[in-house]
Amino acid sequence: MTLIALGINHNTAPVEIRERVAFAADQVSEALQDLCERAAVDEAVILSTCNRTELYAWPRADATQSTAEMLRWLATYHHLPEDALSDNSYQHTGEHALRHMMKVASGLDSMVLGEPQILGQMKSAHAVAQEAGTVNGELGRLFQRVFAVAKRVRTDTAIGENPVSVAYAAVDLAGHIFSDLHNNSALLVGAGETIELVARHLREAGVSRLVIANRTLGRARELAAQFGAEAVLLADIPQQLEHADIVITSTASQLPILGKGAVEQALKQRRHRPMLMVDIAVPRDIEPQVGELADVYLYSVDDLREIVDENIRSRQEEASKADLIIEEGLARFRQESRARGAVDAVRQYRRQSESTRDAELERALKALTRGEDPVRVVKDLARGITNKLIHAPTAGLKEASAGGDRKQLALARALLGLNESDREDENNNLNDDVPAENAPDSSATAVDTPVEKTG
Repeated sequence: MTLIALGINHNTAPVEIRERVAFAADQVSEALQDLCERAAVDEAVILSTCNRTELYAWPRADATQSTAEMLRWLATYHHLPEDALSDNSYQHTGEHALRHMMKVASGLDSMVLGEPQILGQMKSAHAVAQEAGTVNGELGRLFQRVFAVAKRVRTDTAIGENPVSVAYAAVDLAGHIFSDLHNNSALLVGAGETIELVARHLREAGVSRLVIANRTLGRARELAAQFGAEAVLLADIPQQLEHADIVITSTASQLPILGKGAVEQALKQRRHRPMLMVDIAVPRDIEPQVGELADVYLYSVDDLREIVDENIRSRQEEASKADLIIEEGLARFRQESRARGAVDAVRQYRRQSESTRDAELERALKALTRGEDPVRVVKDLARGITNKLIHAPTAGLKEASAGGDRKQLALARALLGLNESDREDENNNLNDDVPAENAPDSSATAVDTPVEKTG
């Protein structure tokens, strides 16, 4: 197998390099065709995400030579010095490349262990290559095997079930407290990267109403526009609290933004309906005394980090199970590859046998046309076919016997379907030549010529 996987990722290259070799969605199709033309590969797929760029290919020539050409192509395409990539890249070939692809698709090679988005990204990359006409043979079949293994990892392990980011853990916590987030509203305080992630996760979870409060209204509106949310100032928080089932804060304020009195007043307006409050900020945005209120579930960033750390440990345990699934997938691949080799041999042997049969049948029909005895013709036909079919196996058996290779003899008996109970004196059988009267006819066609023995 000459599969090649070449790329860079968050483990091998800084963001300054990763961003320079990333492919925009609208240039991948053209890049694939250029790669196949310039790097001498028959099939190719390009995977480009924020954390990795990888090329998967089935080369026309030597794998080592094709790998060097692919690296050179990647550097040239993105106008980078080749050594800038060679120092930050990795290359895998054959089964090692297939194992790497399975790990990537399963989320085992991701920055966030077990993250589920990468499988969809690989499927999209494969679909783009299909549309571009650069994957349709061996590489395409290997991708289907990769997807099947990744699906089994997702089905048979819990590697992606527990959140391992603070933002996602906050939203996951809300999902445990409120049975259906579609009926709940959320107030987010702050407009930084963490709040942006929280807003995205809440929208994906189906929260009905989302309000973003920030010190500057412009940034709040900018973020709110991405998620169909409302934008308000920090001064508007008291009026918003009574409508908020979920409050998540993450600001850079040096003093608390929410005190016990404001929350207590909001709870009265809510008629003591419960409220989840998650304070991700350091220093804290919510006074610790708020947690003393009966209808408030208050969690700090430290509480979430304990959840995240436990979930990371859980994912690492599940990753061990995923590794076993990948190794099982590779073992099945090896077995099926060996079986395909047998299929090729059987197909070739059948063609050769059918050619022998046709030649002998043609000879018999000519004899019948000449008026020869039909019984004699049929006997000669049966004898001729039998002798030509058994000549090569007989020669091989005699050679194995002469060399004392009992293991090869036992294997040959098994392949020929010879039962041990029917075994006769092996020495006599293997050391006697085929009777002269049964020897292959000198007028046989080229197909019928005995196969030359090999040493």
